Amino acid sequence: MIPLEGFLQTLIAGILLGGLYALIGIGMTLIMGVMKIINLAHGELMMVGMYIAFWMFELFKIDPYLSIFVAVPALFFLGIALQKFLINPVLKVDSILPENQVILTVGIGMVLANLATIFFKSDYRSTPVDYGTSAWYLSDYWIDTPLDLSLSVPWTVSFLFAVFITISLWFFLSKTDMGKSIRATAQDLDAALIMGVNVKLMRVVTFGIGAGLVGAAGCLFIPIYYLYPSLGGQFTLIAFVITILGGLGSTIGAIIGGLILGIFESMTATYIGMGWAPVGRFVIFIAALIFLPGGVASLLKRQRFGK
Repeated sequence: MIPLEGFLQTLIAGILLGGLYALIGIGMTLIMGVMKIINLAHGELMMVGMYIAFWMFELFKIDPYLSIFVAVPALFFLGIALQKFLINPVLKVDSILPENQVILTVGIGMVLANLATIFFKSDYRSTPVDYGTSAWYLSDYWIDTPLDLSLSVPWTVSFLFAVFITISLWFFLSKTDMGKSIRATAQDLDAALIMGVNVKLMRVVTFGIGAGLVGAAGCLFIPIYYLYPSLGGQFTLIAFVITILGGLGSTIGAIIGGLILGIFESMTATYIGMGWAPVGRFVIFIAALIFLPGGVASLLKRQRFGK
């Protein structure tokens, strides 16, 4: 493979990975924007979505992508239950530790991971779909091209699903009354209260949406990733890095941050080594904290206001 082909192939892989990362990051960013807390059980919720997709495939031979229609509602209501019965009561209690609700989400994640270990053991599982190793080749559609580029079928389908879900979320937040209420709650809580927005309801719904989004991400990852109970930790870290990189509470920033992280990890894995991808993730995280503390969102605001 010539150097240009290798670079473009790596770039394509990074974009596909970044699209899925963005979907994970948006869920955490939404919760952060409305509730002002970091949900450190985010990856474990994704793990639950993956197990739903796995068992739907194992028991009923339902394609993992179709499991989205089961996993998303299930995770949505699970998120609502967690917020209403666990997180919300903690938010109301005065504590020496102002971050007690964040500590609670760590506990929730530990409980979910341990329950998965008890019920499903620590075995690695997968969904051996027929198209798991299939690929599309650019030369099949563009005969005269000098480049021999390929696109993995499951990665491409997962990416397209992620794009569709992201666009649907944008439409919901921009065009519906509830979506506008969620945005108002995230932007200015006091103003939202004055305007009659039911802030308590918006918080509950937002946590449910964030859980539903990461549940959808789990269904999109299961055809291309192995599943095991402790999987959630690494994806919580990924979502956290994207949230910091994109700017706390910014959904556009989360999309850009996810793409940046995906491309950077893909480049690191190709040109340095597979084991260095997590190191590259850590480097981006530190660089964002030092050189871009406001995240990508701060750059977008500067451009918008001409500063």
